[in-house]
Amino acid sequence: MSATPRFGPELRRLRQEAGLTLTEFSVALNYDKGYLSKVERGERSASPELARRCDAFLGANGELQRLAVRPGSDSDTAETPLAPSLWHVGRRAVLSAGTGALIEIGLKLGGRTSTAADPLLPSFHAQFHQLRTLGQSTAPKVLLPLLETQTRTVAGLAAGAPSVSRAPALLLASRFAEFTGWMAQEAGDTGAAIGWTDEAAELARAGGDPYLGSYALVRRALVTLYDGDAAGTVALARRAQSDELPPRIRGLAAQREAQGHALVGDERNCLRNLDKARELLDSDDARSGTEPAIGTTHVGDPAAMTTGWCLYDLGRPKAAAEVLDRECRRLPPHALRTRARYGFRRSLAHAASGEVEHACAIAGELLGVMPAVPSATVNSDVRRLARELSRFRSSRAVRDLQPALARVLAPAND
Repeated sequence: MSATPRFGPELRRLRQEAGLTLTEFSVALNYDKGYLSKVERGERSASPELARRCDAFLGANGELQRLAVRPGSDSDTAETPLAPSLWHVGRRAVLSAGTGALIEIGLKLGGRTSTAADPLLPSFHAQFHQLRTLGQSTAPKVLLPLLETQTRTVAGLAAGAPSVSRAPALLLASRFAEFTGWMAQEAGDTGAAIGWTDEAAELARAGGDPYLGSYALVRRALVTLYDGDAAGTVALARRAQSDELPPRIRGLAAQREAQGHALVGDERNCLRNLDKARELLDSDDARSGTEPAIGTTHVGDPAAMTTGWCLYDLGRPKAAAEVLDRECRRLPPHALRTRARYGFRRSLAHAASGEVEHACAIAGELLGVMPAVPSATVNSDVRRLARELSRFRSSRAVRDLQPALARVLAPAND
């Protein structure tokens, strides 16, 4: 198949609109960067497989597939997309339009989704689990375009689905939106993180779940936590702890409140909320919740891990290091993002305890994986670690670690 002259420029435009560098795009599609560069410049033709994969990944609604085929070629009639067709909608448009617009997109499909919703939902459930797993080892900017497209697609399915399957589709769309918000925060886009989190709550309410809106408060509290706003974190977390809410949401909210109290050194209220969180998260009701689970699925004992996190903020680094040493050993090897998040906090605790060489050894391993899982939130602890270690410039371990620290903390190069 030979590409039309418009294919390459349109591919470049959509890639740049999605905020992806050519390197990130090549990694996401598993194609050679040099080959993709030549395709964008019109020096090489796009294969049918590449056109389909680019179209699906960038949410181009078949446009790239059509542009890749010259009129009269054998493939000119191949216009069936790989997934239910949705109009391509930019990120800002979705965030400003809200759930009604997402559902309207689905209605404009002319009812074509109504018979497809039921058989497709299990596939989208599987995709959601795969994307959550992929989020542990992939840069958030690479995943975001796909997550945004999948959220719109599933919401569109819900709009055209019979009433019996509309609610499950909306609830799944809400989980896609919530995870999209988390990846946006990891990419450093706080506004988009809040927007997608609010979108998740609206989709959940439309699907008959009044509770996810409360979990959205817990997610918002994470934004304020990383902004250093202790009062805002506590206030938001408390709003998500009313008795009618499911135990898991209340337990996660109690953890977040504990972290807010730890920021200002309020040990009594911090430990009290950690005890509350442990009791709620260990309850039978919390463990028998529906899938996909809300919150982390890679931390075996969230309350224990959060205790180690809080002990550092409470000025008890030795106690924090003991807890984090134990809990970090329990993290699965593939969960690179989670291992980095708690591992740098662990390194920070050891550094603050004066165990500088051990802290550098922990950080050295983690810095090696950071290019694969860049994280705006984890970088906050990396910066703190760099400041802590600057007190020990005479240490050879610190001097050896400095170049790797500087590379991770350097501004992203597009």
